[in-house]
Amino acid sequence: MSELVEKARLLKAASKKLGMLSSLEKNEALAKMASHLQSHKEWILSENAKDIIEGKEKGLSDSLLDRLLLTNERLEQIVDGVLQLIHLEDPVGETIESWERPNGIRIETIRVPLGVIGMVYEARPNVTVDAASLCLKAGNAVLLRGSSTAIHSNKALVHVMQDALEGTTISKDVVQLLEDTSRETASEMFKLNQYLDVLIPRGGAGLIQSVIQNATVPVLETGVGNCHVFIDESADENMAIEIVMNAKLHRPSVCNAAETVLIHKDWPYKSDLLRALYDRGVELRGDETLSSQYPFVQEASEEDWHTEFLAPILSIKVVSDIVDAIEHIDRYGTKHSEAIISDNHENVSLFFKAVDAAVLYHNASTRFTDGEQFGYGAEIGISTQKLHARGPMGLKAITTTKSIVRGTGQIRI
Repeated sequence: MSELVEKARLLKAASKKLGMLSSLEKNEALAKMASHLQSHKEWILSENAKDIIEGKEKGLSDSLLDRLLLTNERLEQIVDGVLQLIHLEDPVGETIESWERPNGIRIETIRVPLGVIGMVYEARPNVTVDAASLCLKAGNAVLLRGSSTAIHSNKALVHVMQDALEGTTISKDVVQLLEDTSRETASEMFKLNQYLDVLIPRGGAGLIQSVIQNATVPVLETGVGNCHVFIDESADENMAIEIVMNAKLHRPSVCNAAETVLIHKDWPYKSDLLRALYDRGVELRGDETLSSQYPFVQEASEEDWHTEFLAPILSIKVVSDIVDAIEHIDRYGTKHSEAIISDNHENVSLFFKAVDAAVLYHNASTRFTDGEQFGYGAEIGISTQKLHARGPMGLKAITTTKSIVRGTGQIRI
């Protein structure tokens, strides 16, 4: 029996029991997981260092290395994410709606776990813990398939979490890492309908499209983030500059970082914004007007407008009005996160109505598209599709529903 099938079978069996456990039992397990992650921090960091060394030897980009890197601070954030889940309401068993029919039948719709979730992701070891802890709280078992670049980190994290579950009422089998990272095994996983209830891909466009195009297991699609910030003619100078700097530079290698800034032709502070970005080391790629006017702005190619740089690179375009900005976002956006900086109520209203994206912002950075920032605790991904879930996916997004019907002997005639 292959590693994939063996672990999938264990997960299927464990998920049946996990879905019926109490909130107290799940919270106690999460507390132990957080404690174990904290106490094994040095070992986890040493295993992560092996991935970093191997990544540099393989020539991974700085942005990928940043995603791969674990630090004391990032581990503390991961542990905090697990602890936050303890204080969040358990979605399992929640009554969504209830009603009574004229014949006396009473119907109730409640939340239940999805079952077994397959996570397919790249580089980021934090996803290993986020996915495992979120799935556990929502009553799901999880099969983790990370990339080979993070194998040492992922093995260490899963070992620590499984060890933490020993002695609790929850089987360590509810969290499994697929250590075989070959493409052949991944392709087999995508078609494991007998054991997996849903796949969630999290990574670059290539990975996501590979899962969508090859899977027979239902897919909850997370998307790349070609995010835009539109500065209209009424925008406050300091606010606009501060938001753009944060959206681009707070952490350039993540999907909610801004990749394109659209500036209204009548906004008077273009030079100040461009100079501030350039002075902070941002490589600027602008339209023909900007590139001819500013020597430190390269001319943008058509590909640049489509690109999720995940690096300190920014495309900038001057637009004639808000309609022009919206049309640009429609053409190049990935329906992730889009922002408008404006003091014009009509422009903001039009932007919110016309732009199709999971999250829209007014006078705020796109960096807030995050499960923790939304109050969901950790997130399992950011969905850019329209069915089942959209935006940061927290606990409720990884549940489904069932209807409970209570009668007193009614028959249909």
